Amino acid sequence: MKVDEIREYCLAFPNATENLQWGDDLCFKIGGKIFATLALTTVPRKLCFKCTPDTFAELIERENIHPAPYVGRYKWVLLDGLDALGRDELKALIRQSYEMVAAKAPGMVSEKRASVKGGRRAKAASKKKGSRKR
Repeated sequence: MKVDEIREYCLAFPNATENLQWGDDLCFKIGGKIFATLALTTVPRKLCFKCTPDTFAELIERENIHPAPYVGRYKWVLLDGLDALGRDELKALIRQSYEMVAAKAPGMVSEKRASVKGGRRAKAASKKKGSRKR
């Protein structure tokens, strides 16, 4: 994928924003939390994103993919080029990073969490009503 394609893809997620940080790194965020970074001054371009522990272990075994400096212990990988992964796999991994970060971002409630919380509240309210004596 190219820089413009990655930028367009990342910004297509609900509530996703971008800003330049640390010089010329393009950071994609949800709720103020980063889900991907793209180094604009390096050639080849470097991309960083969060993974599940299993995906992290698999990816760092591949050529041109490493634990990200400073955040590798939190399961972030660094791609030494945008061609380190195929288009479909890269898009799926960026989406996964977005979803993982969005689930923990302040003020962001994922659809899954909202339905679980809503379901619990509704059950608790109905139990309260049913237990009242009139």
